[in-house]
Amino acid sequence: MHLHTLIVALAITVAVWLVAIGLLLAFGRVGAAKELAGLVPNLLLLFKDLMKDPRVPRSAKVWLAIAAVWLASPIDLLPEFLPVLGPLDDAIVAAAVLRHLVRKAGPDVVYEHWRGERATIARVLRIFGASDGAADVQE
Repeated sequence: MHLHTLIVALAITVAVWLVAIGLLLAFGRVGAAKELAGLVPNLLLLFKDLMKDPRVPRSAKVWLAIAAVWLASPIDLLPEFLPVLGPLDDAIVAAAVLRHLVRKAGPDVVYEHWRGERATIARVLRIFGASDGAADVQE
């Protein structure tokens, strides 16, 4: 895979992300736009912080590393340039790793390292079936 292809794929992914944020803003969904804008950077920071946390078991850290390589890899099951479907395999990998982390380290560790709004990570964990409801937060 050439560097040029990686840059194009990354640019398309960012463009789709920005268009989605723009559409949410255009339809008056400011809160949802803010959540989406911060989701990817906050997930990356979350994964980085969890790798350093001694409470996270080594097996979960291995899965974090695999997910990071998968997400960074230009080779995907579904090409990134496919609207909506492109990032789907990455989302599934991130969801599976988050679910595993919550089961191994507990939801409190994940919440502690989340840098965005707590309601966002609570929603993400609920969507992925990784939340037991005990650590969900009130807005």
